[in-house]
Amino acid sequence: MDQQIGLLQGFPDAFVYPDQKRPMSRTLPEQMTAPEVDVLSPMLTREGESWTADYQGLTLRTALQPIFSISHKRVVGYEALIRAFDPDNAAVLPLHLFELPSSDAENLLLDRLCRYLHISNYSGFQDQLNWLFLNVSPRVVSAGNRADSFFGELLKKTGLPPHRIVMEIVEQPTDDAERLRETVAYYQQLGCLTAIDDFGAGHSNFERIWNLSPDIVKLDRKLLTRATDDHKARQILNGIVSLLHQSGCLVLLEGVETHDQAMIAIDAGVDFVQGFYFSRPSTALADIPHKVTDLDGLLRDYKIKNRITRDPTQQLISYFEDFFRGAVEKLSQGMPMNEACSFLLNHPAVSRCYLVDANGVQIDDTMVSDATARSLDPRFRPLESTTSADWYRQQYLRQAIAQPGQVHITTPYLCITGAYMCVTLSLGYYHKGELRVLCCDILANPTETTLRKG
Repeated sequence: MDQQIGLLQGFPDAFVYPDQKRPMSRTLPEQMTAPEVDVLSPMLTREGESWTADYQGLTLRTALQPIFSISHKRVVGYEALIRAFDPDNAAVLPLHLFELPSSDAENLLLDRLCRYLHISNYSGFQDQLNWLFLNVSPRVVSAGNRADSFFGELLKKTGLPPHRIVMEIVEQPTDDAERLRETVAYYQQLGCLTAIDDFGAGHSNFERIWNLSPDIVKLDRKLLTRATDDHKARQILNGIVSLLHQSGCLVLLEGVETHDQAMIAIDAGVDFVQGFYFSRPSTALADIPHKVTDLDGLLRDYKIKNRITRDPTQQLISYFEDFFRGAVEKLSQGMPMNEACSFLLNHPAVSRCYLVDANGVQIDDTMVSDATARSLDPRFRPLESTTSADWYRQQYLRQAIAQPGQVHITTPYLCITGAYMCVTLSLGYYHKGELRVLCCDILANPTETTLRKG
């Protein structure tokens, strides 16, 4: 009861319901005054090796979910999640917990209480190396103080170094973008890492990435769900990961629940993974470091699958290189292109062949295979004529110009002249002292049956 009195003195107009043992605040000040950490301390209780917190008749506990680095093949962090229980020890949904606050001040209190609880538990955690991921409510960010001095005080009190903290900000609109930017800057200046959470949900955009410069971006699980069933969505996921890496962000994919989704995550090039497939959140904190995830086996499965079905380039080179070099040899001797490339163009996997000069400009028009000509989509007819087109921007062309005599091959990409996925072979050669490059588009991921038809 003494602890309750001390807590109530910190908040005017607070009261205790007659049938409850825990205080419930009815009105809280809009700006909590120092010492904020000491005001919240009586709400925490030590239970064995862990801490719990009391809030509006509920008992709050910390659950941790491991986050894995695919490349390191081990845990690199833990996301702290709040778990609430009523007086009968029945679980209360987090959604219902966060609906309890009725003012900005109460939102602020609950947010800080959760962070206090998580850090108190993590400070005594056996794993003293990895990151602790903490969520920050967007409502608290937009309504809170410009500098969250509470958090700095909390780290000093618990002794947890700021570089071990990743502050997660949910990706959604805020009423005050400048306040959000200042808040993120504060945590970064404090020495914490910052993360944008749920990127890919309804309000995502790269402008926020550019404005906030987070260290880590957590992709919303909906991106993974779509990529599981839709090959185009999988390619988009891979592209998003690539763009985020180019923006200087590490990428975490959450919501991984199956082996197939783990394969998609690895293939997308994400840095970190999180989800039920690897480990569920647990309030049994002492047991978490001892759980083992077989990332070696997962990567072994990926390598086998990747060699067989996901990377056609080596198979294509081994199959087409002799024919491709034969066509180049005929061209270098002066044979017309339609004759030199006739064997290639008769293959059902080959779409088109074209010649380019040393400046990347196409010579004459493209030679299109009969199969491709029959299947051309009239909607893309404005793109079909490529005479004098300039392809110098393409990496495969620059490589062929820089390294004549060597066959180069791309990864699958969208062909602008036909709006279909293809890979391109390119080979630089000399004709009458002038450098030229023969390019050959091949349908992406051809089957072994298609190859044998040639």
